[in-house]
Amino acid sequence: MSKRILLVLLGLFVSLYWYGSVSALTPTNTILPTNTATFTTTFVPTPTVGGVHIFVPERVNVRSGPGTYYEKVGVLVAGQIAVIEGRTSFGEWIAIQYPEGSSSIAWVYSPLVLVRGMVLEDLPQLESPPTPTLQAVPLSGSDNPEYTSPPTRLPTFTPAPPIAQPTFSTPEFEGGSLPPIVLIGSLFVLGIFSGVVAIYRQRN
Repeated sequence: MSKRILLVLLGLFVSLYWYGSVSALTPTNTILPTNTATFTTTFVPTPTVGGVHIFVPERVNVRSGPGTYYEKVGVLVAGQIAVIEGRTSFGEWIAIQYPEGSSSIAWVYSPLVLVRGMVLEDLPQLESPPTPTLQAVPLSGSDNPEYTSPPTRLPTFTPAPPIAQPTFSTPEFEGGSLPPIVLIGSLFVLGIFSGVVAIYRQRN
């Protein structure tokens, strides 16, 4: 009886051991989580300027003063806006707020921009900054202020030799004799007359 119980228990133990081994060797499908990228759109609002300002339809230069002889301090591209500070007496140039320049105020040419918020003639007039002094550009070799350029040698004029004028002399005939051309002409006329007389006699 005890032997049968031992055999049954041994069989159960072997069965459980075999089932555990098979379960451990059987692969299982495990679903791994996937990383899904999430894109978020960040909206950057366009800065707006209240009050009187300019609108730039096309690229325009920004200068330190109202004139092309002033230094160029930057540019405004199409679509940009800037606050207006004033204008020149005739309104050709407009002063704007421009922190990027040497001062907080810069100038743009008014025909190239659009004024919004006020009529151009109603803008306050501003005094123009001092006119820049143009520095003289030294010539080559003139680093020394006492440098003097060598004198320029002027070309010398040599007159052309005189042109020899041909002279014609009239031959003089001695003793009042006739020139040879008269004698030759006389003989030619006499020969023609003799030929005419001879032809007339033959016909008669």
